[in-house]
Amino acid sequence: MAKGYWVSVYPAISDLERLTAYDKLAGPAVQAGGGRVLSRIPSRGGRVVAHEAGITQRVVLIEFDSFEQAVAAYESEAYQKALVALPDGFERDFRIIEGID
Repeated sequence: MAKGYWVSVYPAISDLERLTAYDKLAGPAVQAGGGRVLSRIPSRGGRVVAHEAGITQRVVLIEFDSFEQAVAAYESEAYQKALVALPDGFERDFRIIEGID
């Protein structure tokens, strides 16, 4: 079975305090849904080499055992509560994708 992934890119972070509030709610919701954070850069000190557009914005990659599990975690009550904590006007590109077997 192919794994599922959450891919989040944050082109602009206007309110770091509210993003931290979201992270505190989202982390346990992701773990409860079976997700494993593979990368959260550059906010956790990870290294980035940007090519083409040269943008080094925050990128988060989370792995789930299946695509269905990734969708269910997003739709969970706990994660929906975390989404409420995102600041107004917050810009994020979020996708759930299926991995290749």
